[in-house]
Amino acid sequence: MTLPVPSARAVDLRVESVDDLLDRVERSLQVRFDRDTVIRKRRSVGVRTNRGTWVRVERRTFKRIEAQGGNGPEAAAVLRGVAMPRWCGAVTWRDEAEPVMWRADETGLVDDPPVGEAALVIEDPRLPDTWWDGLNASLDALAAQPTPRVATSDTESMTQDLVEATIRPVFPGIPDLMVDEWASAHADLTWANVMGPEFCIIDWEDWGMAPRGLDAATLWGNALAVPALADRVWAERRPDLESRSGRLMALFFCAKVVGPYAHDADPRLEPARKAAAHLVAGLQPV
Repeated sequence: MTLPVPSARAVDLRVESVDDLLDRVERSLQVRFDRDTVIRKRRSVGVRTNRGTWVRVERRTFKRIEAQGGNGPEAAAVLRGVAMPRWCGAVTWRDEAEPVMWRADETGLVDDPPVGEAALVIEDPRLPDTWWDGLNASLDALAAQPTPRVATSDTESMTQDLVEATIRPVFPGIPDLMVDEWASAHADLTWANVMGPEFCIIDWEDWGMAPRGLDAATLWGNALAVPALADRVWAERRPDLESRSGRLMALFFCAKVVGPYAHDADPRLEPARKAAAHLVAGLQPV
Protein backbone atom coordinates (compact mmCIF):
# COMPACT_ATOMS: atom_id res chain seq x y z
CA MET A 1 0.00 0.00 0.00
CA THR A 2 1.37 3.41 -1.03
CA LEU A 3 0.65 6.15 1.46
CA PRO A 4 -0.26 9.58 0.03
CA VAL A 5 2.31 12.33 0.32
CA PRO A 6 0.92 15.10 2.56
CA SER A 7 0.29 18.51 1.06
CA ALA A 8 1.90 21.77 2.17
CA ARG A 9 0.35 25.20 2.20
CA ALA A 10 1.07 27.61 -0.63
CA VAL A 11 3.79 30.10 0.27
CA ASP A 12 5.18 33.16 -1.51
CA LEU A 13 8.53 34.21 -0.06
CA ARG A 14 8.30 37.52 -1.90
CA VAL A 15 5.72 38.71 0.62
CA GLU A 16 6.36 36.67 3.76
CA SER A 17 8.95 37.60 6.38
CA VAL A 18 12.28 35.81 5.81
CA ASP A 19 14.29 37.37 8.64
CA ASP A 20 14.17 34.32 10.90
CA LEU A 21 14.96 32.08 7.93
CA LEU A 22 18.08 34.07 7.05
CA ASP A 23 19.14 34.22 10.70
CA ARG A 24 19.03 30.42 10.88
CA VAL A 25 21.07 29.96 7.71
CA GLU A 26 23.68 32.48 8.87
CA ARG A 27 24.19 30.49 12.05
CA SER A 28 24.30 27.14 10.25
CA LEU A 29 26.76 28.19 7.55
CA GLN A 30 28.70 30.52 9.86
CA VAL A 31 28.44 33.48 7.51
CA ARG A 32 27.02 36.98 7.61
CA PHE A 33 24.58 38.16 4.96
CA ASP A 34 24.47 41.53 3.26
CA ARG A 35 20.74 42.07 3.74
CA ASP A 36 20.75 44.86 1.13
CA THR A 37 21.47 42.26 -1.56
CA VAL A 38 18.53 39.93 -0.81
CA ILE A 39 16.64 38.72 -3.90
CA ARG A 40 13.26 37.18 -3.11
CA LYS A 41 11.35 34.81 -5.37
CA ARG A 42 8.22 32.77 -4.78
CA ARG A 43 9.98 29.65 -3.47
CA SER A 44 13.52 30.88 -2.84
CA VAL A 45 15.65 33.66 -1.39
CA GLY A 46 19.19 34.58 -2.47
CA VAL A 47 21.74 36.79 -0.73
CA ARG A 48 25.44 37.74 -0.82
CA THR A 49 27.70 36.70 2.07
CA ASN A 50 30.64 38.33 3.81
CA ARG A 51 33.05 35.76 2.36
CA GLY A 52 32.37 36.60 -1.26
CA THR A 53 29.87 33.82 -1.92
CA TRP A 54 26.16 33.57 -2.68
CA VAL A 55 23.57 31.62 -0.70
CA ARG A 56 20.28 30.46 -2.16
CA VAL A 57 17.61 29.18 0.24
CA GLU A 58 14.79 27.10 -1.22
CA ARG A 59 11.55 25.76 0.21
CA ARG A 60 10.67 22.38 -1.32
CA THR A 61 7.61 20.28 -0.50
CA PHE A 62 7.75 16.57 0.21
CA LYS A 63 5.86 15.94 -3.04
CA ARG A 64 8.63 17.57 -5.08
CA ILE A 65 11.33 15.78 -3.09
CA GLU A 66 9.61 12.43 -3.61
CA ALA A 67 9.71 12.96 -7.38
CA GLN A 68 13.21 14.38 -7.73
CA GLY A 69 15.04 14.85 -4.47
CA GLY A 70 16.23 18.18 -3.17
CA ASN A 71 19.96 18.33 -3.90
CA GLY A 72 20.08 19.68 -7.46
CA PRO A 73 22.94 22.18 -7.02
CA GLU A 74 25.04 19.62 -5.15
CA ALA A 75 24.39 16.92 -7.76
CA ALA A 76 25.25 19.38 -10.56
CA ALA A 77 28.64 20.11 -8.98
CA VAL A 78 30.11 16.97 -10.59
CA LEU A 79 29.17 18.00 -14.13
CA ARG A 80 32.15 18.62 -16.40
CA GLY A 81 32.47 21.36 -19.00
CA VAL A 82 29.39 23.31 -17.88
CA ALA A 83 29.76 26.97 -16.90
CA MET A 84 28.21 27.35 -13.45
CA PRO A 85 29.11 28.79 -10.04
CA ARG A 86 31.35 26.60 -7.86
CA TRP A 87 29.32 24.72 -5.23
CA CYS A 88 30.73 25.17 -1.71
CA GLY A 89 28.33 23.46 0.69
CA ALA A 90 24.78 23.30 1.99
CA VAL A 91 22.55 22.91 5.01
CA THR A 92 19.15 21.21 4.99
CA TRP A 93 16.43 20.89 7.61
CA ARG A 94 12.86 19.69 7.94
CA ASP A 95 10.14 22.20 8.67
CA GLU A 96 8.63 21.61 12.09
CA ALA A 97 5.08 22.56 11.11
CA GLU A 98 4.41 21.10 7.65
CA PRO A 99 5.69 18.60 5.03
CA VAL A 100 8.43 20.85 3.72
CA MET A 101 12.22 20.73 3.55
CA TRP A 102 14.41 23.82 3.54
CA ARG A 103 17.81 23.85 1.85
CA ALA A 104 20.47 26.55 1.67
CA ASP A 105 23.24 26.13 -0.93
CA GLU A 106 26.37 28.26 -0.85
CA THR A 107 28.08 28.83 -4.20
CA GLY A 108 30.69 31.04 -5.74
CA LEU A 109 29.58 34.58 -6.47
CA VAL A 110 28.92 35.45 -10.11
CA ASP A 111 29.85 39.04 -10.88
CA ASP A 112 27.91 39.36 -14.12
CA PRO A 113 24.15 40.04 -13.90
CA PRO A 114 21.39 37.87 -15.40
CA VAL A 115 20.84 38.55 -19.08
CA GLY A 116 17.15 39.15 -18.34
CA GLU A 117 15.45 40.58 -15.28
CA ALA A 118 12.69 38.02 -15.81
CA ALA A 119 12.30 34.73 -17.67
CA LEU A 120 11.67 36.49 -20.99
CA VAL A 121 13.40 39.40 -22.67
CA ILE A 122 11.79 42.25 -24.58
CA GLU A 123 14.99 43.96 -25.73
CA ASP A 124 18.00 42.53 -27.53
CA PRO A 125 20.79 42.07 -24.93
CA ARG A 126 23.41 42.18 -27.74
CA LEU A 127 25.43 39.29 -26.41
CA PRO A 128 28.99 38.78 -27.65
CA ASP A 129 29.99 35.77 -29.71
CA THR A 130 31.93 34.43 -26.72
CA TRP A 131 28.63 34.19 -24.83
CA TRP A 132 27.12 32.01 -27.54
CA ASP A 133 30.26 29.87 -27.57
CA GLY A 134 29.81 29.34 -23.82
CA LEU A 135 26.14 28.45 -24.27
CA ASN A 136 26.90 25.85 -26.93
CA ALA A 137 29.81 24.30 -25.06
CA SER A 138 27.84 24.06 -21.81
CA LEU A 139 24.63 22.62 -23.29
CA ASP A 140 26.57 20.10 -25.37
CA ALA A 141 28.60 19.02 -22.33
CA LEU A 142 25.50 18.79 -20.15
CA ALA A 143 23.57 16.67 -22.65
CA ALA A 144 26.47 14.22 -22.85
CA GLN A 145 26.36 13.38 -19.12
CA PRO A 146 23.35 11.19 -18.26
CA THR A 147 21.88 11.29 -14.76
CA PRO A 148 19.32 9.25 -12.78
CA ARG A 149 17.61 12.54 -11.90
CA VAL A 150 14.35 13.45 -13.65
CA ALA A 151 14.11 17.11 -14.63
CA THR A 152 11.18 19.20 -13.44
CA SER A 153 9.45 21.83 -15.56
CA ASP A 154 7.34 24.34 -13.64
CA THR A 155 7.54 21.97 -10.62
CA GLU A 156 6.25 18.96 -12.61
CA SER A 157 8.34 15.91 -13.49
CA MET A 158 9.42 16.00 -17.13
CA THR A 159 7.83 12.81 -18.44
CA GLN A 160 6.20 11.60 -21.63
CA ASP A 161 2.83 11.99 -19.90
CA LEU A 162 3.57 15.66 -19.16
CA VAL A 163 4.53 16.29 -22.79
CA GLU A 164 1.24 14.85 -23.99
CA ALA A 165 -0.87 16.51 -21.29
CA THR A 166 0.62 19.90 -22.18
CA ILE A 167 0.52 19.71 -25.98
CA ARG A 168 -2.51 17.55 -26.78
CA PRO A 169 -5.28 19.85 -25.44
CA VAL A 170 -3.86 22.87 -27.30
CA PHE A 171 -2.74 21.17 -30.52
CA PRO A 172 -4.92 18.04 -30.88
CA GLY A 173 -4.11 17.46 -34.53
CA ILE A 174 -0.70 15.83 -34.01
CA PRO A 175 -1.15 12.04 -34.01
CA ASP A 176 2.22 11.14 -32.48
CA LEU A 177 3.78 13.02 -29.56
CA MET A 178 6.26 10.33 -28.54
CA VAL A 179 9.65 11.75 -27.53
CA ASP A 180 12.45 9.75 -29.14
CA GLU A 181 15.52 11.34 -27.49
CA TRP A 182 16.26 12.20 -23.86
CA ALA A 183 19.28 14.00 -22.42
CA SER A 184 20.40 15.86 -19.32
CA ALA A 185 18.95 19.38 -19.16
CA HIS A 186 18.98 22.36 -16.82
CA ALA A 187 15.17 22.46 -17.26
CA ASP A 188 14.74 26.13 -16.30
CA LEU A 189 16.99 27.81 -18.84
CA THR A 190 15.31 31.21 -18.88
CA TRP A 191 17.05 34.52 -19.48
CA ALA A 192 16.98 35.14 -15.72
CA ASN A 193 19.13 32.04 -15.16
CA VAL A 194 21.89 32.81 -17.65
CA MET A 195 24.46 35.47 -16.87
CA GLY A 196 26.31 37.80 -19.20
CA PRO A 197 28.39 39.08 -20.85
CA GLU A 198 30.44 36.11 -19.54
CA PHE A 199 28.27 33.02 -19.93
CA CYS A 200 27.23 31.14 -16.80
CA ILE A 201 24.13 29.16 -15.74
CA ILE A 202 22.66 29.49 -12.24
CA ASP A 203 19.82 27.79 -10.28
CA TRP A 204 20.37 24.06 -10.78
CA GLU A 205 17.63 22.71 -8.51
CA ASP A 206 15.47 21.33 -11.37
CA TRP A 207 18.06 19.71 -13.64
CA GLY A 208 17.82 16.10 -14.81
CA MET A 209 16.86 13.97 -17.80
CA ALA A 210 14.41 15.61 -20.20
CA PRO A 211 13.46 15.48 -23.86
CA ARG A 212 16.30 16.63 -26.08
CA GLY A 213 15.94 20.32 -26.87
CA LEU A 214 14.07 21.40 -23.72
CA ASP A 215 16.72 23.94 -22.72
CA ALA A 216 17.11 25.36 -26.21
CA ALA A 217 13.33 25.59 -26.63
CA THR A 218 12.96 27.38 -23.29
CA LEU A 219 15.59 29.97 -24.17
CA TRP A 220 14.18 30.37 -27.70
CA GLY A 221 10.58 30.69 -26.53
CA ASN A 222 11.44 33.33 -23.98
CA ALA A 223 13.14 35.34 -26.74
CA LEU A 224 10.13 35.37 -29.09
CA ALA A 225 9.41 39.02 -28.31
CA VAL A 226 12.82 39.83 -29.85
CA PRO A 227 12.74 38.07 -33.25
CA ALA A 228 16.44 38.53 -34.01
CA LEU A 229 17.38 36.99 -30.66
CA ALA A 230 14.97 34.08 -31.07
CA ASP A 231 16.43 33.46 -34.54
CA ARG A 232 19.94 33.49 -33.08
CA VAL A 233 19.01 30.93 -30.42
CA TRP A 234 17.46 28.70 -33.09
CA ALA A 235 20.52 29.02 -35.33
CA GLU A 236 22.96 28.28 -32.52
CA ARG A 237 20.99 25.27 -31.23
CA ARG A 238 19.70 24.08 -34.60
CA PRO A 239 20.72 20.41 -34.14
CA ASP A 240 18.63 20.24 -30.97
CA LEU A 241 15.68 22.33 -32.12
CA GLU A 242 15.33 20.71 -35.53
CA SER A 243 15.38 17.20 -34.12
CA ARG A 244 11.96 15.63 -33.66
CA SER A 245 12.28 15.92 -29.89
CA GLY A 246 13.42 19.53 -30.17
CA ARG A 247 10.42 20.50 -32.27
CA LEU A 248 8.15 18.86 -29.71
CA MET A 249 9.85 20.89 -26.97
CA ALA A 250 9.37 24.10 -28.95
CA LEU A 251 5.69 23.22 -29.29
CA PHE A 252 5.59 22.27 -25.59
CA PHE A 253 6.73 25.82 -24.81
CA CYS A 254 4.27 27.40 -27.25
CA ALA A 255 1.41 25.39 -25.75
CA LYS A 256 2.03 27.04 -22.39
CA VAL A 257 2.00 30.51 -23.96
CA VAL A 258 -0.99 30.20 -26.30
CA GLY A 259 -3.05 27.67 -24.30
CA PRO A 260 -5.78 28.21 -21.72
CA TYR A 261 -3.66 30.55 -19.61
CA ALA A 262 -2.68 32.86 -22.48
CA HIS A 263 -2.43 36.57 -21.68
CA ASP A 264 -3.23 39.17 -24.33
CA ALA A 265 -0.45 41.39 -22.97
CA ASP A 266 2.20 38.68 -23.29
CA PRO A 267 4.66 39.89 -25.97
CA ARG A 268 5.39 36.25 -26.84
CA LEU A 269 1.77 35.43 -27.67
CA GLU A 270 1.53 36.28 -31.38
CA PRO A 271 5.05 35.07 -32.24
CA ALA A 272 4.28 31.82 -30.40
CA ARG A 273 1.06 31.34 -32.36
CA LYS A 274 2.91 31.78 -35.66
CA ALA A 275 5.75 29.51 -34.58
CA ALA A 276 3.29 26.87 -33.36
CA ALA A 277 1.50 26.76 -36.71
CA HIS A 278 4.80 26.07 -38.43
CA LEU A 279 5.80 23.45 -35.86
CA VAL A 280 2.46 21.64 -36.07
CA ALA A 281 2.73 21.45 -39.87
CA GLY A 282 6.26 20.04 -39.59
CA LEU A 283 5.18 17.35 -37.12
CA GLN A 284 2.46 15.93 -39.35
CA PRO A 285 3.12 12.48 -40.85
CA VAL A 286 4.46 12.54 -44.39
